Amino acid sequence: MTEPCRIIGALDNGAEGLTPQALASLRAADLVIGAERTLALFEAHLAEGAECRDLGGRLAQVPDWIAEARRNGKRVAVLATGDPLCHGIAAYLCNKLGCEALEILPNVSTIQLACARLGLPWQDLAIGSVHSRDAGEWTPGAGPGHGLYGLLQKLRQADLMGVFTSPENGPDRIARMLRAEGLDEEFEMAIAERLLQADERIHGWLGIAEAAGQCFADPNVVLLRRRPCEREALFGLPDTRFRQRAPDKGLITKREVRAVSLARLALRPDSIVWDIGAGSGAVGLEAARLCPLGHVYAIEKNAEDFAIALSNRESLRVSNYTLVQAKAPRELDGWPDPHGVFIGGSGGELRELIQICLRRLRTGGWLVMNFATLENLAAAADALKASGASWDVTQLQAARSRPILDMHRLQAENPVWIVCAQRENNE
Repeated sequence: MTEPCRIIGALDNGAEGLTPQALASLRAADLVIGAERTLALFEAHLAEGAECRDLGGRLAQVPDWIAEARRNGKRVAVLATGDPLCHGIAAYLCNKLGCEALEILPNVSTIQLACARLGLPWQDLAIGSVHSRDAGEWTPGAGPGHGLYGLLQKLRQADLMGVFTSPENGPDRIARMLRAEGLDEEFEMAIAERLLQADERIHGWLGIAEAAGQCFADPNVVLLRRRPCEREALFGLPDTRFRQRAPDKGLITKREVRAVSLARLALRPDSIVWDIGAGSGAVGLEAARLCPLGHVYAIEKNAEDFAIALSNRESLRVSNYTLVQAKAPRELDGWPDPHGVFIGGSGGELRELIQICLRRLRTGGWLVMNFATLENLAAAADALKASGASWDVTQLQAARSRPILDMHRLQAENPVWIVCAQRENNE
């Protein structure tokens, strides 16, 4: 078993695009594994009597095929597309067989080739892939289970992105997702069809609306570029940025309290956050913007506030935010365990909610609650004492400047208690 399995990056120009080393390894192989289309492309360059196996729909069997062939002293080659370590099969096989069993002979990535066709520097390019099963059309509010979710989250952080597509998840579907999320004016798209084939075609920078209504030849890759625009701050948005129920009934956590509450949640980029009693959604939506690799699950019982929170989600173009209309603790059982929980409204179920949240919090996670009444503060303190949690209280009272003639005075906001807790023995 001294002969490693060679993973050979190939393109649609066939043997012409291989290095002498890669072509010699392919010609010497006793077993060649690859997609049906790629195997056909190199059929004339295989050794007489070489066995070919199509990996289509049988990826899980490939490591066993390789291991068995090597035990029998056979030389094995796997044909992959482009660079096998860029959203390719090589990482999977390294994990299954160990890197020492493999020799990787990369080629140019198709995304790199598309950038070359457009004369586009790609050193700062982010890379995504939807080269998987049919994800279905994107629906605003869809969660991490949707096949396009990861791409959308990456795209919100990127100015330039290359995307490996599939026949089902093609450029038009990606464009329709951007339209549904209100990002169609923010990005433009280029598509490289059938690279290195006789009918290769490059579509220059198209508007998203234009791309959404077209069909593109497969295989293809997509480049997405952010148009110059002013981007909002991630944190500390003014209260006026959020739609609220009128007249003002205090259903938005004011900016100063929101900032301290989010700071005490100790969020990371990949945090899972619960927002219970979402109101207008201000805390949960800012948390989602701070956690681009995470997700916020929010619940609001009031129909009017639910609709307002949804409109704020749309206005802020936040996609890692799932909102349900229900009274907590309903729905919480179906949510993943959180790194942080914010309770802005309890609907009379405060003691039960505190117990549930402390039990479900991940190690090191924080429960943060805001109260404006002594009664709710006392109820929370009693529940936390009974649970044995570690907790503290901060009273925050901000005063904002207001004009008076040609001068300014300070007008006090209502005081708010910020209660922060971690479960017992939270190590």
